[in-house]
Amino acid sequence: MKNDAQIQTDVQNQLKWEPQLNAAEIGVAVKNGIVTLSGIVDTYPKKMTAERVTKNVIGVKAVALDIQVGISPVNRKSDAEIAEACVNALRWDSSVPDDKIKIKVENGTVSMEGTVEWGYQRLAAKNALVKLTGVKGVNNMIVVKQKPSSIDIKQRIRESFITTAGHEADNIRLEVLGSKVTLRGSVKSHYEKEEAENTAWATPGVNEVENKIEVVYEEFFESA
Repeated sequence: MKNDAQIQTDVQNQLKWEPQLNAAEIGVAVKNGIVTLSGIVDTYPKKMTAERVTKNVIGVKAVALDIQVGISPVNRKSDAEIAEACVNALRWDSSVPDDKIKIKVENGTVSMEGTVEWGYQRLAAKNALVKLTGVKGVNNMIVVKQKPSSIDIKQRIRESFITTAGHEADNIRLEVLGSKVTLRGSVKSHYEKEEAENTAWATPGVNEVENKIEVVYEEFFESA
């Protein structure tokens, strides 16, 4: 089992190896396996990348993200310019029903509201905006209006798990209440945990996902 110092070193090394990041801009503190990232980066995607890289380090239990996005003068945009870029980005993305979505921009943070029929459309809308120049953050308040039965939702998610995760799907339990899905159980990595959540979000009728899956690392499974 890694101690906090080892986890800190591993996280720092992973950040150094990530070509998108300048590791010198990001501080890493670890306590009881919980990693706090701090500092200032110049784009929102860099903040997201730092979080993703850290989650994939073995031994990390959770990530507290205290990184601020400080847009450089070269990339700084007015809220009106960002809003226009967002509208265009949604219009160009064929998987997003842009006529169903309203955009609000305040101090570089984009808020999206509206209704869509599929969970993947909600995710696609966010993905279309997070990399735009000048964006500091995205609040995704889009809701999924399609309402299949809880049984249908559960069955579709289970089938997708079996297809993508095979026997690992047996370690994941599903609870469906209306349009809300709660995931429980255990997987071997943060990547698998996130993939399970993405699968749930991509299921028609899902409007909320609570991911309570625990990450239990490879060595535990091998020694069990």
